[in-house]
Amino acid sequence: MGEPVPEVVVSGRGASRVRAGHPWVYRSDLLRAAGEAGDVVRVEDRRGRFLGYAFYNPRSEIALRVAERREGVGIDGAWFGSRLRAALEYRAGLGIDGDAYRLLHAEADGVPGLVADVYGEHVVLQVGSAAVERRLELVVRALAELLSPAGVLLRGDAGSRRREGLRRTVAVLHGKVPEAVVVREGPVRYRVPLWRGQKTGAFLDQRENRLAAGRHARGRVLDVFSYGGGFALHAARRAASVEAVDSSAAALEQARENARLNGLGNLSFVEANAFDLLRARSDAGEAYDTVILDPPAFARTRRDLPRAARAYKEINLRAMKLLAPGGVLVTCSCSYHLSREAMEGVLRSAAADAGRSLRVLEWRGQAADHPEVLNIPETRYLKCAVLERLC
Repeated sequence: MGEPVPEVVVSGRGASRVRAGHPWVYRSDLLRAAGEAGDVVRVEDRRGRFLGYAFYNPRSEIALRVAERREGVGIDGAWFGSRLRAALEYRAGLGIDGDAYRLLHAEADGVPGLVADVYGEHVVLQVGSAAVERRLELVVRALAELLSPAGVLLRGDAGSRRREGLRRTVAVLHGKVPEAVVVREGPVRYRVPLWRGQKTGAFLDQRENRLAAGRHARGRVLDVFSYGGGFALHAARRAASVEAVDSSAAALEQARENARLNGLGNLSFVEANAFDLLRARSDAGEAYDTVILDPPAFARTRRDLPRAARAYKEINLRAMKLLAPGGVLVTCSCSYHLSREAMEGVLRSAAADAGRSLRVLEWRGQAADHPEVLNIPETRYLKCAVLERLC
């Protein structure tokens, strides 16, 4: 390991959590701690038994993020390189239909607090760990050796960085990175604003769901919470017409640009509050052959769940009322705190109140390059149901 490694002793509860395969130990489970924010520390139970090496930050509620469980293995440049190579090998076997994908999915790929997304020749990073931030030079060097990217951009503008004591910043770490790039997703191309778009520029976790929605779409389509038009673009290749709705004028302008990029002339764009529009359209008795709902996370914390469940029910009830017989609803939730079982309950309640019977065509999750780890429930967050109206 080279230099002496600070030691942290955790409670029985913390040790049990680590032994069960979860990488997080909360600050309340630290019995004795040495080191500073951003250090790699040796984690032991109260009897001195080794549990792993972790990224340490006493400022964060998640004080330890276990990164290595083999004793004597150093977290250095070679370690980051091996993690990135393993992640790339996994993605190579997924048959991703496009040139934008998630290369590294933080804890799910064994590097807590680090996300790396590839957009063609460029890589965009998000860092949520002080230890990773301190070692960014090693990460960039490993990426350069593995992918030879034209540029690497740090999107350090997420508000969650404050919890780690990290300042918000956007910076080029390697090469050159343009304001935006055009990427391919199956038969569709779209422009990604790397410096200012959501997450690292795009919602890559919905890639496979967008492709699936394109296969199901037909007739008259209503796409609500459309953002940059990802779902709408795929739907428009098969449907007669697509109406994209969003409350953001900037998002709709991005969607218009993407429609032009694909030569699609059967899209229209409406700037409106989604709840108001769904209510007005359903009250007016309008009918659509396909309705797509991809709202933002209504439940960001567990405390938000009751309010979020009401919001999810409202938009889905209205969408179900808008479905013509035989019509298809593609409905999503990215709220981790709303489990799939809870979402099923919300949808059943909405269907009952809407007086609709719906057949389940598919239950989907996040794209495979955003892997779920059985021992880390937090890695399963995105739900997508594809439902068909029977009556």
